[in-house]
Amino acid sequence: MPLAVLALMTRTQYAAVLAATLGCGAVAVRRARQRRACDFERRSVLITGGSRGLGLLMAARLLDEGARVTIAARDEAELERARRKLPSRYGELTCVVRDVANRADAEAMVTEVVTRTGRIDVLINNAGVINVGPLAHMNVGDFEEAMAVHFWGPLHAMLTALPVMRQQRFGRIVNIASIGGHVGIPHLTPYCASKFALVGLSDSIRAEVAGDGIYVTTVAPGLMRTGSPFNAWFKGQHRAEFTWFTILDSLPALTVSADTAADAIIEACRHGDAYRFIGWPARAGAIANAVAPALVATTTALANTIALPDRVTGERQASANAAHSGWQSLSTWAPSSLTRTTERAARDNNEVPGDDDANDITH
Repeated sequence: MPLAVLALMTRTQYAAVLAATLGCGAVAVRRARQRRACDFERRSVLITGGSRGLGLLMAARLLDEGARVTIAARDEAELERARRKLPSRYGELTCVVRDVANRADAEAMVTEVVTRTGRIDVLINNAGVINVGPLAHMNVGDFEEAMAVHFWGPLHAMLTALPVMRQQRFGRIVNIASIGGHVGIPHLTPYCASKFALVGLSDSIRAEVAGDGIYVTTVAPGLMRTGSPFNAWFKGQHRAEFTWFTILDSLPALTVSADTAADAIIEACRHGDAYRFIGWPARAGAIANAVAPALVATTTALANTIALPDRVTGERQASANAAHSGWQSLSTWAPSSLTRTTERAARDNNEVPGDDDANDITH
């Protein structure tokens, strides 16, 4: 519309034109989204970190739609348990032992999928590692590991898959980031730093490959009840760190179920959505940090001071620098009645390591 015409319009007229324009834009976006929709029958899908938690649930849904699914993980025994949890379904399941933190493995797993199926249609970068504790107890290796799993692994996998997807003129890439890739969260610094990097990578690549029929989806979940705290790593006062992390991860009002998250991600992938927040706290947190970063900074600093465990100093500091798994960090309050939803999710989603009685969740 010419600027001279806009200048003569009243505020009411301008608002009406703006509303009509936004409405037409929304309709156009919705129609484009429907045109992009695909089904997954016989599609070749690779899911990293697919042996447990969110990755396992996404694999189950894609198998139910008839996809040829490959799940990759570091632990062979865990993959075998996943295979038993994903019995013969409509699709085809293949398990490969690969560590995405290793460049050769990240590239090889994509190549193996293409060699076996002749193509790669969907790549879901889901593998993750969580180190929880004060910055004073983290070391450079913690940051290197987080970057290797959350940034370099997805990058190497994407760079290997993209030439094949370009040749196919079809591809879906889903990068599982986090609200921690939008808001810095105390006691999760290596995790957040690497997720911020993944968000930037995912968002930047999206624009460059869209013209090749490849759609990149950035997923930013908030807290999900997947059972993952038991397989996270804790430093400092590791039992206290495990307690707050697990209780927070179990609160229904602030978290979403792993099933809900898996459904939302598969639908976002199906339609080639650019972005998907999982849970209202994730969306609210990202908006708050964009609109009022100073307020968010003050709030997180206050939470760190009054709610999170202090760093360990003195003679015990050296031992507090060691990482302990969730299984090694059980406390009076976790597991407890406050963490039942996380415990249930851990059993359902292959987060419990086998039938070893030493690893039973007890109250």
